Amino acid sequence: MNSRSLQTTIIFLVVGGILILALGGFFGPASRRLDSGLVELQTWFSSRFLGVQDFITAPRDIISLRTRNAQLETTVSQLQTQVIELQQRVNETEILAALVDFSRTNPESTYKAAAVIGRDPSPFLHYIIINRGSNDDIRRGMPVVTNQGLVGRIDAVIADAARVELITDPGSSVNVYLQNADTNAVLLGSVTGDVSLDMISQNVSVEPGDLILTSGLGGGYPPDLIIGQVVTLRSLEFELFQQATVQPAVDFSRLEIVLVITNFRPVDITPLEP
Repeated sequence: MNSRSLQTTIIFLVVGGILILALGGFFGPASRRLDSGLVELQTWFSSRFLGVQDFITAPRDIISLRTRNAQLETTVSQLQTQVIELQQRVNETEILAALVDFSRTNPESTYKAAAVIGRDPSPFLHYIIINRGSNDDIRRGMPVVTNQGLVGRIDAVIADAARVELITDPGSSVNVYLQNADTNAVLLGSVTGDVSLDMISQNVSVEPGDLILTSGLGGGYPPDLIIGQVVTLRSLEFELFQQATVQPAVDFSRLEIVLVITNFRPVDITPLEP
């Protein structure tokens, strides 16, 4: 037998033996140990590969996240601005609608709407600046109102703006009428911005909640403009008149749009007073 035939025979016998052992289950434990080792080795390489991959790509991801975060913050800021603008438009629309309703229910007067563009910076004076002036036929002394009630009157005018003296100003004095008590009084402003009633006769009964309107006396304001309500009353026997604190109907801190009564011309009756 030559060497090639011998090698072939030996290989055949070895392969046959391995097949017989494998079919007989002799290689099962070794195969499982080998598979388990391969799985563990594969898992180790996989975890290390993922770690290296994360380390390499992390800076790029952080930059991408920061860019995306900046874009989202810009979008949120723009949306917030739009929400604020829409809310302001809604508020202005509601104010204008209320003023239109007021003018319709008070057709005896003619009105010109004006926006508040300035406020009093002094703690001792109380006035606002509106964007209507002599070019819009605004004149000194014209009353200024909202749908809530009396604001004040035009105190000074230029071409495109005017100053409104509020009824809370210490120089303001308004002749008023207490509807429930059926009596007249004088409304006075103050340095603090509080308003009060003076010159109330001791002979009348005034109660908290009594409605206060302009009386029209003195020629400074038209009658029946709402001013507010009585809050508390001060009455002393040795004084000639009663006094009262007043809650104005108008919220002066939230004035945005007002109405100027343009068909009223105040009358100065001072020269006629004795």
